[in-house]
Amino acid sequence: MIISIWRYSHLALAITSFVFVFLATVTGIVLAFQPISEQIQPFKIDGIEQLNVEQTVASFKKQYPEIITIEVDANQFVSASVITKDGKSLNGYFNPKNASFLGEKPEVSNLFKFTTNLHRSLFLKGVGRFFVGLGSFLLFLIAVTGSILIIKRQSGIKKFFSKVVNEDFAQYWHVILGRLSLIPILIITLTGVYLSLLKFDIIEEKKEKHTINFETTAEAEIMPETSVFKTTTLDHVETLEFPFSTDEEDYFSLKLKNKELLVHQYSGQVLSEVKNPIVTFLSNWSLVLHTGKGSILWSIILLIACINILFFIYSGFKMTIDRRKKTVIPKNKFTKDNADIIILVGSETGSTYHLATAFFKGLLDKGNRVFISDLNSYTSYKSASQLIVLTSTYGEGEAPINAKKFLTLLNTVKQERLIHYAVVGFGSLQYPEYCKYAQLVDANLQVHKQFQPNMELFKIHNQSETEFKNWAKKWNNIVASGLDIANLKVSNKPRKEQLFTVINKTETNIDNTFLITLKPNKKLKFKSGDLLSVIPKKDKIERLYSIGKIDGNIVISVKKHEFGVCSNYFYNLKKNAQIKAVINKNSNFNVPKKAQSVIFISNGTGIGPFLGMIQQSKPITKHLFWGGRTQQSLKLYKNTIDSSLKNNTLTSFNVALSQETSDKVYVQDILEKQYTIIADVLNTKGVIMICGSIAMQNQVLEVLNKITTKKLQQPLSVFEQNKQILTDCY
Repeated sequence: MIISIWRYSHLALAITSFVFVFLATVTGIVLAFQPISEQIQPFKIDGIEQLNVEQTVASFKKQYPEIITIEVDANQFVSASVITKDGKSLNGYFNPKNASFLGEKPEVSNLFKFTTNLHRSLFLKGVGRFFVGLGSFLLFLIAVTGSILIIKRQSGIKKFFSKVVNEDFAQYWHVILGRLSLIPILIITLTGVYLSLLKFDIIEEKKEKHTINFETTAEAEIMPETSVFKTTTLDHVETLEFPFSTDEEDYFSLKLKNKELLVHQYSGQVLSEVKNPIVTFLSNWSLVLHTGKGSILWSIILLIACINILFFIYSGFKMTIDRRKKTVIPKNKFTKDNADIIILVGSETGSTYHLATAFFKGLLDKGNRVFISDLNSYTSYKSASQLIVLTSTYGEGEAPINAKKFLTLLNTVKQERLIHYAVVGFGSLQYPEYCKYAQLVDANLQVHKQFQPNMELFKIHNQSETEFKNWAKKWNNIVASGLDIANLKVSNKPRKEQLFTVINKTETNIDNTFLITLKPNKKLKFKSGDLLSVIPKKDKIERLYSIGKIDGNIVISVKKHEFGVCSNYFYNLKKNAQIKAVINKNSNFNVPKKAQSVIFISNGTGIGPFLGMIQQSKPITKHLFWGGRTQQSLKLYKNTIDSSLKNNTLTSFNVALSQETSDKVYVQDILEKQYTIIADVLNTKGVIMICGSIAMQNQVLEVLNKITTKKLQQPLSVFEQNKQILTDCY
């Protein structure tokens, strides 16, 4: 329940404080421009850090017969109140070097006055100040609970700033901007709370009183070299109040950043010194940090933080609404005890529900008796013969919010009959604990006496609808539910197809494999490694092909299967034929921008995306490992590989041909022989990209783990967590 507590707390705090946070943020955005507008005023004089108080006083005394005060504000502007030679009062900004008058202090605009009052008290005086302070505190708690949720999502505090998986615009930027704005937001909220407590005297600013004994003061009329006026530069001064008369018992009052001094007007002797209490120090810094006064840079940071808070309000509520929409379980036509098929769903964000709902409705349409619920609602089922568990994983392999109780219930609830089951795990390969909770569920069902598996655990990356349909097809073939896979409506998103023209297609080789080249009819942005989504009219099931980009065209390596719907569709296309398809971005399988060396590993048609990558002119080291059957298998790709080697866009090529020798050499075998290349690339932050069959991938990862463990003294998992191992296998 820990995750749900933090999530509900985060949401509850956001809802509770919405009005106050929204008003404080909007007004904060406006007020962030006030210190910026002040800083750009032409009243700042360079070099006041080299000018001492005595020099400044001397300059003013030359120009004006009477000086009342001199002040230095947060912007390092020097202002004063003086009496001129003709007896007039003059107030404003001065040049401290020669005491020349620069101009009057500009009036604060009505906009800033209005916004300040609204920001401080909502025009409700003391009551308003209380609610504003409370809003600051609630925003602080929101930031804290949000940080905890990010830590859980990123699988630990050490990975707080690790790469975020981009599953959704609002979610992605909510996390990214939240991390970047965390420190400024914490500063804004804590200083806001502190200033509110100060205003209500909950924190008291107690100062010591000055004590002066004039009997012990010196009578010298010339200030010595050690006078505080000579040793104090102007940038440390806040205010200097001049004596009212020439009476010896009238003195200078000098207020510095950290203390307040009373100074004899003739001898320069410090009559009394009172250091500012820590409360004063915190108050001054809280005001500066909260308002941005004196710093354009900090004002801009506060401005950006406030704008981000507005985005958090939008994105947070959007995610909540979307999650609520997604987690609506369809109305059950049958009860749990008279249904033959039970579907149980586990999802943290609700993204699994649309697939579960589509599957549920598809079974109902074919007359199946189906019941759907969440994993936390697991109970006994009197008539059930099939159980389907569709579950995601959260954080460090934890159960989703609506699946926390399932494993406990599984061991306590008794079933009256044997039930066959299938488990489908959803997740992202970018997370180290990919589908871990689904594995845990599957393992517990395997040892349960009342459950028997229909098929092995099936894992789906990034909610792939294609993979889900593939699983549904396999499950349907086993159970014979009559499910119509082609018409399974798993998505309501409109499909924006583009037109492509076939400009070349090779003949099939000995392995029944061919290359097809497509040219987009309109200019499109794509990279080698992206996916081409095609839906043949024959069965209306989406297929995804990893593409290579060569000369702005799409190249796909296709193996023709005797009964393959899409492979035969491609094979039967003629030159200049038009097809409709969609390019899906696959940023998890593009060559990283910062990579200085890359190893491409593939077998069979998995070489497709690498045909484009090895021709990219980016000056990095590239090694290609490929496994096929014979020299005839290689012939299909040889021209592209040879030209890349010749043009130095490919550093080396290593091939394994399993049917050319009696000992059957596969791609993983040549990796073992070239272990120095593997070790060097990984040790220098390079990347290994794997594309091809799942069986090949598993063998390759096993060999890579041996190499890294032996040569780099680290398991392969370390490099997987560093995003140095990228896979796109099927």
